[in-house]
Amino acid sequence: MLDPAFQNARDFLSKYLPQTRLVLGGSLSSSSDQSVYLKLENELPTGSFKVRGALYALGLHMQRRNVSEVVASSTGNHGAAVAYAAELLGVKARIFLPEKSNPVKRANIARLGAEIVERGSADLAAAFEMAAEYAQVHGAFFLNDATDPDLPAGPGTIACEILEKLPEADAIYVPMGDTALIRGVAAAAKQTSSKVKIVGVQSERAPSYFLSWKDGRAIETETCDTIADGLATRTPVIANVDAIRGLVDEVVLVSENEMLNAIRRLLIDEHVVTEPAGAAATAAFLKSRDERSKNVVLLLTGANISVEVLRQAATSTLPVVS
Repeated sequence: MLDPAFQNARDFLSKYLPQTRLVLGGSLSSSSDQSVYLKLENELPTGSFKVRGALYALGLHMQRRNVSEVVASSTGNHGAAVAYAAELLGVKARIFLPEKSNPVKRANIARLGAEIVERGSADLAAAFEMAAEYAQVHGAFFLNDATDPDLPAGPGTIACEILEKLPEADAIYVPMGDTALIRGVAAAAKQTSSKVKIVGVQSERAPSYFLSWKDGRAIETETCDTIADGLATRTPVIANVDAIRGLVDEVVLVSENEMLNAIRRLLIDEHVVTEPAGAAATAAFLKSRDERSKNVVLLLTGANISVEVLRQAATSTLPVVS
């Protein structure tokens, strides 16, 4: 039975967001009796699925108490989503980013009128600490996508849309960063379909949740240096580890080159622009070549790719995996 939170999220988000398209990825099937579909979350406002969770969580919180300012720490897409939600719902937003963040994502946040504070190196640790401190001192609502209890129902609506249009789906590949996406998608999918398999995807260079999922405890990594900034998580939350161990059937690690290859493949063959994290599900499917699943869905979670990485993917001399 589907948790009412997912229907509540669908009802709320339908006032602001369109359903994203589920399209056949004609070039990706490994056999004539397999169909591979692309869920185009990159078509949402801000170019990322993140707006589902940020908008729903902020809206729900505003129903419970007065909110004059919302803050978030982010590598980019969550920050832009919070900025978008804040502008739409009429509150101030302050976004804490790591230094040298993705320029496309930073520009999205600035364009939406949020205040930007940059602290720390490539990962979120310093930005997170400063966001939490600011929220405590100033009484702002800290919308942390890794721990907010309401937020996963937003991205969970992705699974509802998929299984409404494709009830015969038997595998969904989901990028796995802070895990809010996969926790929402997997919970909604498992409550709707008894046969669907959930495959999580992490970067080889940021495998903290993969290691934690495998071992059953929170395992930090020293670095999370990957081109997929949306997957750059170094410090897992133990409650999230417990959740994904009960929901996620398999986790695949992908390399930097495999993500670049997937970006190139999607760009050339499917005419879809994706960032590295957004192409990670495609990279994992191309790597795993799961021929047992006849109806596969790959989540394309974001399109906010820097010019340098797009150029690197488009001009790569790597062979495109067939």
